[in-house]
Amino acid sequence: MKCLLPNVPMKNVGRAALILAMIMFTRAGEGAGWHPGKAPLMTRWAAEINPTNVWPEYPRPQLVRPDWENLNGLWDYAITPASVDKPPPFAGKILVPFSPESALSGVMARFDGNSKLWYHRTFSVPAAWRGRRLRLHFGAVDWRCRVWVNGHEIGEHQGGYDAFTFDITDALRGNGAEDMVVCVSDPTDDGDQPRGKQSLKPEGIFYTPTSGIWQTVWLEPVPEVCIDRLRLTPDIDAHALRLRVAVSSFLDNLQVEAVASAGAGEVARITGAANTELVLNLPHPHLWSPDDPFLYDLKVTLKDGHKVLDSVSSYFGMRKIALRADDQGITRIALNNKFIFELGALDQGFWPDGIYTAPTDAALRYDFEFLKRAGFNLVRMHVKVEQARGYYWCDKLGLLVWQDMPSGNNATAASRQEFEIELQHMIRELYNHPAIVQWDLFNEGWGQFDTGSLTKWIKAVDPSRLVDDASGWTDMRVGDLVDMHSYPGPDSPAPEPHRAAVLGEFGGLGLAVPGHTWSRNSWAYVMLTNRDELASSYAQALKRVWELHRLRGLSAAVYTQLADVETECNGLQTYDRAVAKIDPEVLRIANRGGFWGMPMKIIQPDALFGRATWKYTTEQPIGDWFKAGFDDSAWKEGVAGFGNTGTPGIVVNTTWNTSDIWLRREFSLEPEDLSGIKLQIFHDEDVDVYLNGVLALKLPGFITDYSDFEISKEAAAALRPGENTIAVHCHQTIGGQGVDVGIFAPQTARESDQTGK
Repeated sequence: MKCLLPNVPMKNVGRAALILAMIMFTRAGEGAGWHPGKAPLMTRWAAEINPTNVWPEYPRPQLVRPDWENLNGLWDYAITPASVDKPPPFAGKILVPFSPESALSGVMARFDGNSKLWYHRTFSVPAAWRGRRLRLHFGAVDWRCRVWVNGHEIGEHQGGYDAFTFDITDALRGNGAEDMVVCVSDPTDDGDQPRGKQSLKPEGIFYTPTSGIWQTVWLEPVPEVCIDRLRLTPDIDAHALRLRVAVSSFLDNLQVEAVASAGAGEVARITGAANTELVLNLPHPHLWSPDDPFLYDLKVTLKDGHKVLDSVSSYFGMRKIALRADDQGITRIALNNKFIFELGALDQGFWPDGIYTAPTDAALRYDFEFLKRAGFNLVRMHVKVEQARGYYWCDKLGLLVWQDMPSGNNATAASRQEFEIELQHMIRELYNHPAIVQWDLFNEGWGQFDTGSLTKWIKAVDPSRLVDDASGWTDMRVGDLVDMHSYPGPDSPAPEPHRAAVLGEFGGLGLAVPGHTWSRNSWAYVMLTNRDELASSYAQALKRVWELHRLRGLSAAVYTQLADVETECNGLQTYDRAVAKIDPEVLRIANRGGFWGMPMKIIQPDALFGRATWKYTTEQPIGDWFKAGFDDSAWKEGVAGFGNTGTPGIVVNTTWNTSDIWLRREFSLEPEDLSGIKLQIFHDEDVDVYLNGVLALKLPGFITDYSDFEISKEAAAALRPGENTIAVHCHQTIGGQGVDVGIFAPQTARESDQTGK
């Protein structure tokens, strides 16, 4: 029997002549019991893990069938010298899907290219599944594996990050216990395969490796002729979803029916031939974005005439990512045909107790929720392919994803072929996730080869996404982006006529939190001494990021990083996710362009934070125009900021090109907002600001960036709960011009995130 997905022929491990290590049998507990090993750090989710219910969630959210059986749990295992060619006596238990190097596996054994890892378990096939084909699914196994069922070798697979499937029907006994053995070899960085940051000698920016099974193993019954794969391509300009349903047969009479729904209501339906592209028309598509991550439900049914053969459920999002020139001719990134600034964090995907495997689905979701609370709209999956449920949460929560291809040495023709095959598998498997908007081919110069041809190939295979040829130092001037890394930075490359400028990595600001470090040795690109210093440094870095966005055309920036990893302590969270080093509210304010170093509530946004509509006039008002109750009904309405496009530092939404402008609007305050009101202002030139008719501040001249200001004591005393009035006058003499004002108050009632709970 053969793997249903393309495989690479096994390579000669070439380790038999090396010194043989004794067979290591490590017990995970007494008898058939299990308990986790003792890693330097453990997450709070480790206490929730039950060997009878580990990772119970359905593992493939975009191709769902109701019948399946989870094979996660306690398996027999043994680690032998690489020369052993048959299963040894099994003397220990391992908790699948955690790798043997991890604490949660219950093993914590070293593993390298001189060894083989053997797994064994039995399973029973439910009687209700008889008459259907039985598929055995592996979410991911690192790196090369062979599988036997009831003594019959059913197939082999090579690749550490992609899912693969075997049809095991013909190897089944048909009743009673079925026997399965899996054998894995993994040289990690002693080999040339893609492996990302895994290292047999972890230190610095390289970490503990993952070997063997590290994602869910499961059984699924399918009909003889069934749906194998969906390919979902949103086309918002055509108001349609392009759909291809790959079926296990090419019989001409097979038809598929696809029904899209929103909530309980059907919105579109199409019927057509299997294995061909169909167009599902959506006259008024609800677009997916980080601010509104709307997902349609999709049901696909396979028929032979009137007979239903198979049915699966899925989902999709309607979104478009592309490059556009702004009104100054600068190439920028656009989501759904509107410019967007992508601000994200680097996600290494490592956990202290599970290494590559998050302890639970809730833990995996928590990281993405943290980024959303902190005001990020992007995550860069760094040289690791996450399990499908990770991308599902990004789809659901609304996080854009840059997906890196895991790096390797790529030093030989065979290793380059392996890289290309695993790249192909990655793109194919992740294609349907609306959150993924970019493929990153290489990280810096790590294993870089044939960059031009590979970039061209990716664009041909998936023209619906952007391609970064190399994030960092070794740009080959192809693809959609010019990318740089700047530590601590930030900095920006220059946009090009056909490529947007992005900052693929910056920051690396470090803080070691006592009681939450992996070891006594902690490092970062810049080490800081306390949380206030870290928050202030982060805010200043983000202020510069926004300047680069406005003044130099930067389209995206990725901060290093989401969480500490082993000795690397430059995360926004500790490695155990127990402490947020910077409160998410502080991060949110800084990420939106505010720089106070404390959580602030937006009372009235300026153009950095949102859209605020003002009444305005460019003719001298008659009377007390700055007081509450003044009749401004004859004034025009416009969205801030006001000025001339091209004025350095301001976001202009409404043109103002006369010598003077007067602005008014109402805003509401809660009683707790009255203390600590601050203004964030851009002015070019002289500006006066009044609150409830009282002069709050007077600023002469001009500035080239939004800045923060305290209001006068008299103006603060004039504020009251409920409706208030702000009025602004700006006077211009020569050169650029602009004015914009936001109102903010301390966030006194907020959810604390210091413990991560």
